[in-house]
Amino acid sequence: MSEQFMIFGAMVFAAVFLLMMGLTIPVFGESQKARKNLQKRVRQLSADTDANTITLLLRKKYLRSLSPVERWLESLPGMETLADALEKADFKYRAYQVVSGVVFFTALGALIAWVLTRNHWVALAVGCICFLVPVISIIRAKRKRIAIFEEQLPDAIDIMKRAIRAGHPFSESLHLVAEEMEGPVGQEFRITFADLNYGNDLRRAMLGLLHRVPSIPVMALVSSILIQKDTGGDLTEILERIGQVIRERFKFQRRVKTLSAEGRLSAWILALVPFVLVLVVSWTSPDYLPLLLDDPMGVKLVAFAFAGMVIGVYWINRVLRIEV
Repeated sequence: MSEQFMIFGAMVFAAVFLLMMGLTIPVFGESQKARKNLQKRVRQLSADTDANTITLLLRKKYLRSLSPVERWLESLPGMETLADALEKADFKYRAYQVVSGVVFFTALGALIAWVLTRNHWVALAVGCICFLVPVISIIRAKRKRIAIFEEQLPDAIDIMKRAIRAGHPFSESLHLVAEEMEGPVGQEFRITFADLNYGNDLRRAMLGLLHRVPSIPVMALVSSILIQKDTGGDLTEILERIGQVIRERFKFQRRVKTLSAEGRLSAWILALVPFVLVLVVSWTSPDYLPLLLDDPMGVKLVAFAFAGMVIGVYWINRVLRIEV
């Protein structure tokens, strides 16, 4: 009975996880294809700069400020990528601290599950859950911060536009945004203004903003500013049009979210109704399900049904994924 309960719990967890990752992220965040195109565009913009050298120097300076043990831990493979993700998620922890915490949390959860159940499969499943929870939390925090930045960006562009029309230089318009706005926009524009103030040129500062906030609206803003710097033109008119495009994009995203709500709700119902029925049948007729689960053919049928459910969730996800 414990193995059946473990299998049932694993299926419920997998179903909810797939629904969360498959039906939430494509609606509220950039798709994988859009992120790849964005990364390619960033590499093209930074091809003729020494931004990678600047980043490497800053990384070495940061490592020199740590103790020898911390420096060794932060130099391990993958730590730089994790540190970058933590910075984008606005987490104040160092990379080795997060890794140590995740390892401890995973080991503790698996150990407690083993002590309570004496089943290594249950311990493994609990350990995987304990590992995935902080990883998903970091990813969601990063995407939530980028989403808040995108929502505040049109107002920041309006402030920049009014400042430039009033005769302020471009760097001062960034300073005004940093002073008048709070949240991710104020923080990032404050860092960008500091980059310009401490001697970095405009290209490096704007590419640094795009690196910290990898987003299509930010890429449009940065590309327009850099092109205007090279070719000339009315910057206020460019900023006004970019602000309008970003606002229209948000309106369209909200419309897509509204129109796809019925499909996402249908996916949740179709995926979770079998598990609810299992609970109801187990409660009303306790001797009914063991006839299915104790037979090898019944277990195969359950496995095929679960595989079909996963394929259905994936298909609904593909149908609802609309590029904006």
